[in-house]
Amino acid sequence: MPIGKRIGIFAASVAASALAASAALSEEITVATVNNGDMIIMQKLSPEWEKATGNKVNWVVLEENVLRERVTTDIATKGGQFDVLTIGGYETPIWGKSGWLTSLDDLGDDYDYADLIAPVRSGLTVDGKLYAVPFYAESSFTLYRKDLFDAAGLKMPEQPTYDQITEFADKLTDKSKEQYGLCLRGKPGWGENMAFVGTLVNTFGGRWFDMDWKPQLNSPEWKKAIGWYVDTMKKDGPPGISSNGFNENQTLFASGHCAMWIDATSAAGRVYDPKQSQVADKVAFAKAPVAVTPNGSAWGWAWSLAIPTSTKKVDAAKSFVKWATSKAYVQRVGETEGWVAAPPGTRKSTYSSPDYQKAAPFAATVLAAIESADPTKQTKDPVPYTGIQFVAIPEFQGIGTEVGQAIAAAVTGQKSVDDVLNEVQAAVEKTMTEAGYIK
Repeated sequence: MPIGKRIGIFAASVAASALAASAALSEEITVATVNNGDMIIMQKLSPEWEKATGNKVNWVVLEENVLRERVTTDIATKGGQFDVLTIGGYETPIWGKSGWLTSLDDLGDDYDYADLIAPVRSGLTVDGKLYAVPFYAESSFTLYRKDLFDAAGLKMPEQPTYDQITEFADKLTDKSKEQYGLCLRGKPGWGENMAFVGTLVNTFGGRWFDMDWKPQLNSPEWKKAIGWYVDTMKKDGPPGISSNGFNENQTLFASGHCAMWIDATSAAGRVYDPKQSQVADKVAFAKAPVAVTPNGSAWGWAWSLAIPTSTKKVDAAKSFVKWATSKAYVQRVGETEGWVAAPPGTRKSTYSSPDYQKAAPFAATVLAAIESADPTKQTKDPVPYTGIQFVAIPEFQGIGTEVGQAIAAAVTGQKSVDDVLNEVQAAVEKTMTEAGYIK
């Protein structure tokens, strides 16, 4: 189909979305979102929605930890500061059940709900109602520099073990060249360093809580997992790890400083894009590493758009979230930014697109990882919670960040691993007792 015709179809789709907001013409909605690359593209394309609807968008674009803090405070206090929130698979079920989010089951037949990838849609659904729509979704995997592996005579298996990752990292670290064997998240936060650390603990055989909700943070499995993380980062990681989150590591990898990087599959579109990556033609990928068990070794997450019940501009907000998560929007990004930059992980039609398959050699691997991430089979031993890189209880946001800060202190050498884990074990046990989980 000629590009001009496709653009016409996209414009028609935007116009159709605008009908839902006919009662809210000339509204200004405030959208809170994270400063990741896919959201920057959404911001860039939003004037097309504004032109088609007559509405305006006031953007609040924040670093990941700050975004979570701001939107959590706003929605819990019913502040009404935002009309559209960017949230994930942790917040959506909890906030939806609390009555804080507007149901999004009425975006119209043309939205094609059946096209949404099943596990992603399920993770945003409570009691049969969809409370957020996915903008992009991800699992985690291992990105690596095939040129460095070839030069060193190393071969990355389809799914490496953490012992193999250690071996590769040791051999590929050359600090005189600012080349680091392995880059990992170290910035404290339940959705930053703990996103990776949660999967690490899972595959080392650990768990956050036993079946009686007693914390397991100073268990042998946690000590082994965190010991590996701290030792490997000291030997083979980049400097300043406690300041490195997803975006910082993406920059390090794309500029040639990391031989390996274990992180979100959503990064693939950017590190394979020659406009954004100096190593685009040197990248390869494998599954997330495993240790004792494959359970929970790769996470499942969807950055999604939701509408708080506190908004007074619900029609305009629904028009916007429909536009930004539609099949037509994916098509538009492919045409304007290159198909490798299309939002991944949300729609089956993206992965059946010949244009996307041609541009994204990682497409099949990413789709398989997203579809196989099971939040109910995330640990070796039984647990009372769901969630892979998080625990789906309201208290986890505070618990995860507290533990993340403690682990950052171990990585920087301020405290020993044993001391850190004993401290957070006591702190989390106190929190869970006060919250009534431990009798």
